[in-house]
Amino acid sequence: MPRTTATVIAESLAAAGISHAFAVPGESYLPLLDALLDVPVRLVTCRHEAAAANMAEAAAKLTGKPGVALVTRGPGAAHAAIGLHTAQQDSTPLLLLIGQVGDDMVGREAFQEVDCSQLFGGIAKRVLTIRSPDRAGEQMASALACAASGRPGPVVVVLPEDALARPSSSPVHAPSPVAAPAPAPAALDALAGSLAAARRPILMLGGPEAGDDLWRSAHAVAERFELPVVTSWRRKDRFDNGHRLYAGELGLGANPALVEAVRSADLLLAIGPRLSENATQGYRLFDPGWAARHLVHVCIDPGALGRTFQPRLAIHASARATLAALETLPAQAHPGWAEEVAGLHAAWIRPTTVASGVNPAAVIRTLSASLPPDTIFANGAGNFAAWLHRFHCHRLPRTQLAPTSGAMGYGVPAGIAASILHPDHPVVIVAGDGDFLMAAGELATVVHEGRHPLFVILDNGQYGTIRMHQARDFPGRPVGTRLTNPDFAALARSFGLWAETVEATEAFAPALERCRGKAALLHCRVDPAEIAPGRRLEAGP
Repeated sequence: MPRTTATVIAESLAAAGISHAFAVPGESYLPLLDALLDVPVRLVTCRHEAAAANMAEAAAKLTGKPGVALVTRGPGAAHAAIGLHTAQQDSTPLLLLIGQVGDDMVGREAFQEVDCSQLFGGIAKRVLTIRSPDRAGEQMASALACAASGRPGPVVVVLPEDALARPSSSPVHAPSPVAAPAPAPAALDALAGSLAAARRPILMLGGPEAGDDLWRSAHAVAERFELPVVTSWRRKDRFDNGHRLYAGELGLGANPALVEAVRSADLLLAIGPRLSENATQGYRLFDPGWAARHLVHVCIDPGALGRTFQPRLAIHASARATLAALETLPAQAHPGWAEEVAGLHAAWIRPTTVASGVNPAAVIRTLSASLPPDTIFANGAGNFAAWLHRFHCHRLPRTQLAPTSGAMGYGVPAGIAASILHPDHPVVIVAGDGDFLMAAGELATVVHEGRHPLFVILDNGQYGTIRMHQARDFPGRPVGTRLTNPDFAALARSFGLWAETVEATEAFAPALERCRGKAALLHCRVDPAEIAPGRRLEAGP
């Protein structure tokens, strides 16, 4: 077969070490589908483009390499936009390859034509079009490098249909690794001085960087300086949640006592996070004066430094390089303070009770106690996730797949991707009823791929988060949030999964034992009034 633009694109993915690509096949990129048969990149066929993009985003979080999704023009591209937005907000390297109308059709509003630069220009780091067959290798390497360098994020590569089959003499280039910035010597000296002067310091971890080396380094630094550790929203797997220095998560529904402890600190060393809305409690965790006196912000994205708060010290550097540098500084101790702050976590994770229905807190604690520490937990968005984030302790890195973008429909495809990439790890997808039905069709992908994740649905028959906000802002006037749901267990069985409905808390553990080792779904009926851990809705229609 002649070497074509499509050949170069497929070989470029392989050269970058991409092991899986996620797709809904489309006629606009048939030559690329064919070319993938000849490279060691496994194509996973999905049932919806949003799921394909979400699977690619989750794959990137698990592997550290850019996730890859392939979709067709127009409707396919628009469906994939949600995954692209999650990659942007979560700082995840993602490559979205979009089949497009041929160059001879561009600008005529041809069948399914869409201007990808306009559609994705505000979300993607770059939108580029491969038109010249002899530059395909160059452009693919550039796209892959852009997605992974600096603050990682999504890159869109547009593939005109008529260009893919053209002969190409382009060489294939693996993207060159980009050395991440380290703290400047003067900045490190200033940071050392801040640590030496602090009496009530707190270490905050977050951001996109992850991995075993970062995990070990974070623990070494926390222990070296006796620092209580908090993690930013949905980044709990950056530190062992069972460690004596772990104090909890700063995000939606954060421990009020932890929030107050952070406000009483005389040094908040934030390494990695952007300090976005949820991690800073709606930008009210501290005021500008406090930040100017007590905040040291380290981030790989220079645009995040000083965006909202002007810190005492801003350091443009990677979390990995910063933590490694901190390991070389003289050890210090703040034992009484560290024990006080970290002690808040043990009280916070004691399971709450419910008046009726299945208790989600007990469900999560049962899962945590019954499954090994390398279990990967995935979730989308909704109040149901509050129980998972509060009561499950992540003990190892890369065991949490959760969208900081707050995207519903994320957890199901993300967990499926985890089960495909890591078939040796148990995978649990925790979903609300509304969240689950946004991607329920991907149960077919589970069976097709022969994987065995566990789906746990916390079903309260409503869009719970919005219902809670209605109760707060418009008490007694719920509208639009009630849901009519299928028999979830029967639905799962129709796809070929093992499934049971759990009506009482004490029935969950036996059901969990019966489904071990199977692709399974446990449908837990939750009282709609139990809207959040320890909180019930007011009585009303």
